[in-house]
Amino acid sequence: MINCCIRKIFPEIENLSNGLIKGDTRSIAKALSVVENCRDKGELLINRIFLETGKSSVWGVTGPPGSGKSSLVDKLIEKERSLSRKVAVIAVDPTSPFSGGALLGDRLRMQSHATDPGVFIRSMASRGRLGGLSNASFDAVKIFDAAGFNTVIIETVGVGQSEIEIVELSDLVILVLAPGMGDDIQAMKAGIMEIGDIFVVNKKDKDGAEKMKTEIEYALSLKEGHHKGDRSNVVMTSAKSGEGTDMLHREICDQVKLSSSSGGLRERKLRNTKKEIERIFNMKISELFYEKGVMSSKIEQAAVEIQNKSMSPYEFVGKEISLFKGANK
Repeated sequence: MINCCIRKIFPEIENLSNGLIKGDTRSIAKALSVVENCRDKGELLINRIFLETGKSSVWGVTGPPGSGKSSLVDKLIEKERSLSRKVAVIAVDPTSPFSGGALLGDRLRMQSHATDPGVFIRSMASRGRLGGLSNASFDAVKIFDAAGFNTVIIETVGVGQSEIEIVELSDLVILVLAPGMGDDIQAMKAGIMEIGDIFVVNKKDKDGAEKMKTEIEYALSLKEGHHKGDRSNVVMTSAKSGEGTDMLHREICDQVKLSSSSGGLRERKLRNTKKEIERIFNMKISELFYEKGVMSSKIEQAAVEIQNKSMSPYEFVGKEISLFKGANK
């Protein structure tokens, strides 16, 4: 029913969706711009292509800045292309304070694939989101999926423990760490340890790499549900020389295969779908609440009263919600 309405009212969305489903590069690029910059049309586009999604394998790559994530992704692209798999990369970069766009730092390290028609690399601005991803990243994955890419790799902006959002979008998460950056302490923190399916100690030739590997394995052994004899899933690499990247790629493929056959992947996708529904719900409710444009001025006034102890924050929010509910009965 929705798709019929799209054909009649928004023929440009219909044409765009047809182009990207056929794998047309220009249509894919335009579709990505639509979901980044025009929410209403972006939602219609996702509705139109949704039946074509669900086939791509989605890998999240995260970790602190400077750990070598982009160089490692470059090597993973090589491995996937050697198997004739189409690869899309979403490189979530910091937001430019001038244009609001991505700073494009990650794309520079993947230029060797720029002329490969089987690779599509897109930088997306984080737009200030602490979870390491932009809102449009979720829709971008669907676009690449519908366009026939076998593998979608999401590389997050890299801001430490706030990277947990990548779990809600990926089939598995690769956490990249490097010695000499304070990561041995970071790796022991529960938040960052919980998100990783595969742990990579990159820059293995540096002092402290073996020590870091041992500390990660020890931290993993303390995790609830971990049993003695379980695979540690810690891989040592040097993205610069390529050493260890074959082993990392095998580990990724093995985990995806195992997760798929055991039913774990289906459970994960179901959990992520529930999270996505909640995220969209919260976004829509927030927009509905603020749509008349008066809430910002109310908050400004309330902040002064709250500071003067005339009311508490809970009193103000409770009153506004009551008014909102009454107006929408």
